[in-house]
Amino acid sequence: MEDMNMKKVYTILTLAVAASALASCDLDLTPKGSISYNPSQIIVNESDMAGFEAGIIATFRGLDYGVYDWASDVQMDEFNATYDYGNNGGDVHRSTFTASDYDTRDNYSGPFSAIRTFNIAIDGMLNVPSEFTARAAVARGEAYLGRAFAYIHLARLFGKPYGSTSSTDLCVPLVTKYDQLARPARATVQQIYDQVKTDLDSAAVLLAGIPGSARAERPTIDAVNALYARYYLDVKDYTKAAASAVAVIKTGHYKLATTKSLLIEECINDNGTEPILQFFASLSEGGAGGHGYYTGASYDGEHGHGLYFHPYFLPTKTLVESYDAHDIRLAAWYNDTTAIYMNGSYYVGTGLKTFTKYVGNPKLRSSDIPNSANCIKPLMISEMYLIAAEAYAQAGNAAEAKTYLNDLQKARGATISDGSMANVKKEWFRETPGEGLRISCLKRWGDGFSGRPEQTGAADLVISNSAGQYADKALKPDDFHWQWPMPTYEMQTNLNLVQNPGYAED
Repeated sequence: MEDMNMKKVYTILTLAVAASALASCDLDLTPKGSISYNPSQIIVNESDMAGFEAGIIATFRGLDYGVYDWASDVQMDEFNATYDYGNNGGDVHRSTFTASDYDTRDNYSGPFSAIRTFNIAIDGMLNVPSEFTARAAVARGEAYLGRAFAYIHLARLFGKPYGSTSSTDLCVPLVTKYDQLARPARATVQQIYDQVKTDLDSAAVLLAGIPGSARAERPTIDAVNALYARYYLDVKDYTKAAASAVAVIKTGHYKLATTKSLLIEECINDNGTEPILQFFASLSEGGAGGHGYYTGASYDGEHGHGLYFHPYFLPTKTLVESYDAHDIRLAAWYNDTTAIYMNGSYYVGTGLKTFTKYVGNPKLRSSDIPNSANCIKPLMISEMYLIAAEAYAQAGNAAEAKTYLNDLQKARGATISDGSMANVKKEWFRETPGEGLRISCLKRWGDGFSGRPEQTGAADLVISNSAGQYADKALKPDDFHWQWPMPTYEMQTNLNLVQNPGYAED
């Protein structure tokens, strides 16, 4: 049924892509007989309406997990490349990427493809038959929220952190109307964040009547407030960042996991109480996201090892040792009992830890081998505790920072600390590995990192002595690689773009 309902959505987007491709080859070429885009005529019946509703959610769901999380995380200080990683993510891990790098490109093209869908839906749902008016309003709210989510992702990777020069610092193009022939120049960081705020304001009005609940499969007003919290933290409005995060916390709809089993239910079985938004996925209908680079699970029946992991990346010593022995995250997210296969050998009983936070939901695979498939959870209540703690700490309110930091620490079985920024930073590190948030944290704080020391005993598994590229990698706060490049293809097809400093124009 969904395929039938999506038919018109896919038709419109296919036409848009085809026209864009033609325009890229010859901007003066206008194909005869082409179908023009008219937003007043794209929703005329129930099938169209249902198709666009499903399309918005599917598009939003596709903006998280996979390359959107692991690419920036492996660039940071949380993971070491293994000998068998096959250069997967190699350029971002080494910070040697150019404008032609696939992983940075995908983090640009994917969100902009989604923005195109959201733009079409936002305009198209202004003109619907009267019986669909209420549904269209909610769907537009979801599209506004999705567009805000996409632009925050783009700003965090391709722009400089928000600050005193944001009115002149270049970010990414600002596109709020579908126009296949447009070749927009880059907007400033401030302009992008201003649009995020505008989109969130629209979503807040249109989704005001959609109450939140744990594992909500469609955007709610709580999801809007959670993204407000993320936005306000980025623009350093700490009063509003704290207020937005606390507002979500105080709804009482979401509860932090307090035991290993509850955390496993949360992250592996997709049955937790922490997701503010958790998109639907099933084995038969798809929709799952993955982080397979961290596990690469397989099965050995010949040598008797059974299930084993063959990861591209292993957690660093710094990450593993950041947890107290009784921290439930250490027990739930890291595995040191399953064999690791690397460089032609099996490693068993070494104590080396594989990152299994996203090993996968058994209900989303067709065999006994984990495939790293999980429901996509773009907004979590744990992040709200971190945002509240950071916002209060940055505003000089150490007492309130301590309250929310301690709430999270108590739930996780971590040692209680005061509410200093140093302790808030440590908790971000422990709580969010694999979530693609590390780069935004370090950029926001103006921090770099020096080294990725490997776990004790991992010398035969990870690339270490490498002239400053792998385990000994350091990234200073002023290194130009914190700001990712405009992709080569975009530069070739849009001559109004300029490249970020440090990267070749071609």
